[in-house]
Amino acid sequence: MTKKRKMSTKAKVQLLIFLVVYVTVGMLNIKLGGLPPTPGDALKNVANRWIVGPSTDAWYQRINPMTIFMSFVIIGIIIWFAKQVNKDYSIVPTKKQSFAESIMEFIYDIVQSSIPDEKYANITFKIATTLFIYIAVSNLIGGFIPGISVDVSKTITDGGEVIRNVKFVLFSDTWIPPTSDLNTNLTYAVMVFVISQYFGIKSKGIKEWFKGFLEPVPFLLPMNIIGELAKPVSHSLRLFGNITGGGILVLTLSYFVKYLFLPPFLWGYFGIFSGLIQAFVFSTLTVAYISSQVS
Repeated sequence: MTKKRKMSTKAKVQLLIFLVVYVTVGMLNIKLGGLPPTPGDALKNVANRWIVGPSTDAWYQRINPMTIFMSFVIIGIIIWFAKQVNKDYSIVPTKKQSFAESIMEFIYDIVQSSIPDEKYANITFKIATTLFIYIAVSNLIGGFIPGISVDVSKTITDGGEVIRNVKFVLFSDTWIPPTSDLNTNLTYAVMVFVISQYFGIKSKGIKEWFKGFLEPVPFLLPMNIIGELAKPVSHSLRLFGNITGGGILVLTLSYFVKYLFLPPFLWGYFGIFSGLIQAFVFSTLTVAYISSQVS
């Protein structure tokens, strides 16, 4: 009982410190940077990504630094947690071990019920679990924890050159999750698409795999090809739309309360509830797409 009281007191102190820092930095942001005069001005930066690289460069030579930075942060968190679980691994599981095992068992049950072949079930389980954990942590950080808003403004010189000015504002927005960048989601969706087609060829043979595009009748071949190519598009856009849409809603509603007490509750909803659901949907669709090819 004493231990529980100490943990509860510690949690209250941490929450109090967070609220004090949050409100203090929020008030400093208002005093130093001011607030947008209208909700429209608050939203004008939503689609204005922080891109590094001259506008004349090819798309593959331009990057979004926040996506890369947050990706490494998320990978670091996952590796740290995995090491903590492995360090305290025992027959009688700790809370961390039980939490990790429950996630893996939950996903493995879904995979096993969809893919009876153990050879493909094991590798699909690893892929789906990795995607679920990464996307879930990304959404939690981006939706639940107040972080940095990257304000990007454009200046056009007399010579027509576009200069991007970047300003960071603390606690007026969430951290930018990699899943809010369509490039990230599309990369994972294309990866799942390629893997599923490869597994389909490997399990059925190239002739049987190609026959699947001729069913139920051969003249539907173009439609079947379009249907397969549409999978990574819908797979990526679904996650991107939900995460980005949630961020826009939080930003709009936050404006009306001047970025003070409402955002943490909204971030909690979109980070914990909606964010975890989208991670589950993405990993479940991964299993479904692979299962449709190997079955």
